[in-house]
Amino acid sequence: MLTFGVLALGVSDVQRAADFWSVALGYKLREDGFGGWAKVLVPPDGAGTAIALQLSQTPPEDHPRLHIDLHVADATEQAAEAARLVSLGATRVEWDSYPDDPDFIVLADTEGNRFCIVDLSYDHGG
Repeated sequence: MLTFGVLALGVSDVQRAADFWSVALGYKLREDGFGGWAKVLVPPDGAGTAIALQLSQTPPEDHPRLHIDLHVADATEQAAEAARLVSLGATRVEWDSYPDDPDFIVLADTEGNRFCIVDLSYDHGG
């Protein structure tokens, strides 16, 4: 039976990415070859998705088909987390595909990988 292993994230500077995502998510760095990876970030309690950092020279996609969504409880928390992550080195993305009233903010990590902060309280009118 298959289980979800890790989210492999291509980065050009493994240590910089490890520093960013460790602080951003409160993850801990494992360097013991977990899952065959040299560096893996894991949640402190062991529950949740691990992030494997893979050295890559391929530039990040402007409109990736696969990305990370980070959830927050409301718009206030969304704004605060976006500001916190920008202070850690993330950048706001001038996203040309926002809907008229988005429930998400698009950021890029220190390596240019796109991710979203999603407001779970957002009422989609339904």
